[in-house]
This record gives sequence, C-alpha cells and structure tokens, in this order.
Amino acid sequence: MTTKRSALAGRDVGAELAFLTRALKAPSLADAIPRLGERARAESWTHEEFLAACLQREVAARESHGGEGRIRAARFPARKALEEFDFDYQRSLKREQIAHLGTLDFIAAKQNVVFLGPPVIAG
Repeated sequence: MTTKRSALAGRDVGAELAFLTRALKAPSLADAIPRLGERARAESWTHEEFLAACLQREVAARESHGGEGRIRAARFPARKALEEFDFDYQRSLKREQIAHLGTLDFIAAKQNVVFLGPPVIAG
C-alpha cells in the first residue's frame, strides 16, 4: 500500500488505512484500496462510489471465503457432499428425493425436514 501524507491532517493515510482494515479484519479491502483508489481518481468517482466499490469488494471476498472458513473451524473429520453419497449402501433412500432436498427449497417454503432412523456408523 502506498503511503501518502495528507497535507491537511499531517498523518500517514496509508498506515491509517492499513491499521483500520486490520482492525476491521478486512484483508481483501486492504489489498483493493490502492487499485480502487487509482481507478476512482482516473474515473472521477464520488466518495460514495469509491466507498461502495470498496465495500462490494470486501463483501464478495467474505462470501467466497466465509463458508470455507466455517467448515475449517468446525474441524469435521472429512468433507462429504450429497454427490458422493453411496445410495447402494442405503437402498431405502430415494435418490430423487434426497437430490430435491439438496436444493434447499424447503427452507424458502418454510417447511421442516426430519430424518428418522437408527444411528449408523459407516466405515
């Protein structure tokens, strides 16, 4: 990040932005500010347009990395996906019904899903 001193405030804006983005835990924003700043100056963006572009960049980064971080934090022993499920092992399950549940349409419809059965430990 380039460091420029503000003539009016007498402070190091680059260092201040680095501190603030660390405090906000926004590393992608810290990386984006110099490029977005140059683009904003070149295209004569308003302050609001620049701020919106910065926040959009951070939100996009959090959305793309958020799920992965939560999965790592949960420390699951292995990652599983519906596509990997062995329907031959559990023949009583209907593949189409499970695939439909995988679309999560029941959430938007405000419906519940309950799985009943004995606990099974598969190897």
